[in-house]
Amino acid sequence: MAKRRLRTGPTAAVPAKPAQAELLRLVRLADPKARLDGDDIVATDVRVHAPVEAEPELTGGVLEKVWAVRVAAEGPLPLNYFDRYLAEGLAFRLGGLAICRGEVSDPADDDEGGPAVILPVRPAPEELSPHLEQEEDGPAFTAGDIKAVLVPQAGQPPAAEELLPFAAELTAIELRGAEPVKLGALALELAESLNGIAVDRWRFRIDAAEDLVAPERPASE
Repeated sequence: MAKRRLRTGPTAAVPAKPAQAELLRLVRLADPKARLDGDDIVATDVRVHAPVEAEPELTGGVLEKVWAVRVAAEGPLPLNYFDRYLAEGLAFRLGGLAICRGEVSDPADDDEGGPAVILPVRPAPEELSPHLEQEEDGPAFTAGDIKAVLVPQAGQPPAAEELLPFAAELTAIELRGAEPVKLGALALELAESLNGIAVDRWRFRIDAAEDLVAPERPASE
């Protein structure tokens, strides 16, 4: 695959070719309405191109074998950077790297985010108190070493589309902490209690706390 073609959209560079069914399953975690279109997958105004083999130089030699999954926006996105989030989320779940605007990044190393729980309405303090303790000097909450904050959810993530018939504006509980499994467990607990949707930082739905743990990557020789 020519590198100039890869620059037309964010790309997940992964160490093994994912089966189309597996790729569709993962994309549907971000957009449940994603569908096949020939060899590609079409999500909300985004096309996920079929994997093609690429040179290891694409990732600076970090991956010995590289399969490139290019993501291209085809219309107005449901939230800012949805095409980039798709590429990064796929790279994370497939043990790969993300390429955007010529820069290679490792989603597994990025600690600038965490999971969230998207809710149809802003919860009352008494609804949060069984799970989170509000700090005295601000709007933040804690649960042990996990920090949480309530913010308006910018845009409308397709993963949370089932909430939209009941809400004009969504709320997100953003969680931060050092242990992904503990974060995932709390996100799922809050989602169950508050009738929300637990998602990772790329707005892929999570079904188990372990979904926030990056798979092991094959070592380069």
